[in-house]
Amino acid sequence: MQALYQRYPDIRIEGENYLPLPMYRHIASFMSMFKLLLIGVIIVGKDPFTLFGMQAPGLWVWSQENKIYACMMVFFFSNMIENQCMSTGAFEITLNDVPVWSKLESGHLPSMQQLVQILENEMKMNVHMDTLPHHRL
Repeated sequence: MQALYQRYPDIRIEGENYLPLPMYRHIASFMSMFKLLLIGVIIVGKDPFTLFGMQAPGLWVWSQENKIYACMMVFFFSNMIENQCMSTGAFEITLNDVPVWSKLESGHLPSMQQLVQILENEMKMNVHMDTLPHHRL
């Protein structure tokens, strides 16, 4: 990569988030709110099952006997689901707004050597295209 910077000092690398599908974003948002609600109910200790005329399940009884562990379990488990919903696995490379690599399409990340080669080829092609005479039709 250093060699690429030396050859093309004007190169600029930027990163940004690649948003997941709206459905997954909504699931992650719901999980975030549900997590806070569930932790609040565990801490308060009010049995929500009595509102529905149901007997409290064993998991609820355990959560009331082990509030700290239950809250931690809810927090980490819901964060895992939220992160899974928000993760796209995208690694997309564009050069002058032209896509040159897509992990979503190829299914894998390029090696450093492949990445440098792809970028060098694209840069050479852009330089070559800029030197061609422009013809009017």
